[in-house]
Amino acid sequence: MHTEYNSSTMKQLRDQQVRFAPRDKKLEQMERAEQLIVEIDPLRVYSCDYLCFRITKYRPEQSPNLTVSGTEARHDLRLFVEDVSDSADIRVEDVSEPVHTVEQLGKMLNVSTKTISRWREQGLVSRRFIVDGRKRVGFLHSSVERFVNRNLDRVKRGKRFSQLTEQERDEIVDRARRLARAGGNLSEITRQVANQMNRSVETIRYTLKQFDKKQPDLAIFPNHSGPLKDEAKHQIYQQYRRGEPIEVIAKQYNRARSAVYRVVNEVRATRIAELPLDFMHNEEFERRQASKSILTPMPQVETQRKTKPPGDLPHYLASLYDVPLLTREQEYHLFRKFNFLKYQASQLRDQLNSKKPKTKIMGEIEPLYEQVVETKNIIVQSNLRLVVSIAKRHVSATDDFFTLVSDGNMSLIRAVEKFDYSRGNKFSTYASWAIMKNFARTIPVEFKYRDRFRTSQEELFGAKEDRRSDQWELERDQQLRTAQVNRILACLDDREQQIIVSRYGLDYSQEPQTLKQVGAEMGVTKERVRQIEARALNKLRQAAKESDMELPSELQ
Repeated sequence: MHTEYNSSTMKQLRDQQVRFAPRDKKLEQMERAEQLIVEIDPLRVYSCDYLCFRITKYRPEQSPNLTVSGTEARHDLRLFVEDVSDSADIRVEDVSEPVHTVEQLGKMLNVSTKTISRWREQGLVSRRFIVDGRKRVGFLHSSVERFVNRNLDRVKRGKRFSQLTEQERDEIVDRARRLARAGGNLSEITRQVANQMNRSVETIRYTLKQFDKKQPDLAIFPNHSGPLKDEAKHQIYQQYRRGEPIEVIAKQYNRARSAVYRVVNEVRATRIAELPLDFMHNEEFERRQASKSILTPMPQVETQRKTKPPGDLPHYLASLYDVPLLTREQEYHLFRKFNFLKYQASQLRDQLNSKKPKTKIMGEIEPLYEQVVETKNIIVQSNLRLVVSIAKRHVSATDDFFTLVSDGNMSLIRAVEKFDYSRGNKFSTYASWAIMKNFARTIPVEFKYRDRFRTSQEELFGAKEDRRSDQWELERDQQLRTAQVNRILACLDDREQQIIVSRYGLDYSQEPQTLKQVGAEMGVTKERVRQIEARALNKLRQAAKESDMELPSELQ
């Protein structure tokens, strides 16, 4: 059974008749469908209700009033006839008129079997018959006569193809070779030679293709390999985007300029179809003058207070603090603009026909999406320092700080996509809970704190099993660990204690400090601080072992 129907209604009708219609009804409907093919005008549009009525003599009770073009209707009716005949199990001996196979019809009309296959796509109705116990494609003699009478010129061109002499074939090859040396591509050359030789384009293309296949050493188009693969199409698109002349691309791939433009539009439409354009809808978007009020410049702040970055951050993270934070008004403006631009692009994409995409519509969608990305980047960059701040609070001795920052950045980007600005909440609050929720899933020790994080968007993060420990027990354990740490620190002298406390942040009033920072505070070099720290750690290990205290893996 065929699957390439243009109309889902016709496909459903096929399924119904194949499954439930009696054999006599199937034979009647095939005759009606074939007669309807003759009457269909390719330039008109037909309703699916009308087609169903002409085939079955009844109209569907409930139908969405779908329509198809005349060309699509002919295509679907031809498939309908072949599929229904397949289910009717018609023996060729039971047919009252001659039935021709593909090979027999080719010999009768003096054309190739490939030409017959092409004619089937152009309206030659075929059926399936049981021949010698096997299902085979066949053509009723009346169907052939009907097609020939309506396509005399096409049949004559097909006959001329089979009547090419060796001298004519050689002349076609010689003409094509001269034009190829002059820089022509396959499409242009076949069209020129067809006009010069008074032959069809299909005849010239097939002759050249067969010559190249049989004599690869003398091939005129050695690099031409039929339809372009997806990889080649994307390469053509990238070359076009880089500004390479269309003539150069066409010559490189042995294609006509029009074919290159079709490939570019095809890849372009595919990329547009994959754009992430989900948005938070707002009734304001549907107002007539929405663009004038939404797509305005971002509100400016007269005085922007600059925040000093923590001293222990690397330069490339400290530079995040150079980007000013957004005010509530700026944040609202950007999120409204961000979602409205995606709304506009989505509306235009719905109008895009994937089979014949319009350049004008694609030219409107792409600039809109560029503005979407630009607006999103402003929001993300203004909140990256938030990720660093939260990651510093969650990092432990066994965690990689930069991995946490990377995970937090991904959570921030997802939060930008999901944030509903119309509720009046601050984005920083929403993003903080999103980042901490992600850390609670990725950092094992954070699981017990998971239910402390509350947000109005709980469905975004998914429910997790509650594994919280008793809070009193946690506090008691913490007090025990603090007492143990203080006890083993007593084995150090004052300077060693100061270095260990400063380096590892044991004084909770300040962040852990670098060797350079500790050295500057104590008036010694960072190398001297490192030596004292190493000596102090050896003392702590020994004291911990003597007191049977459990050591972290990095101190063992």
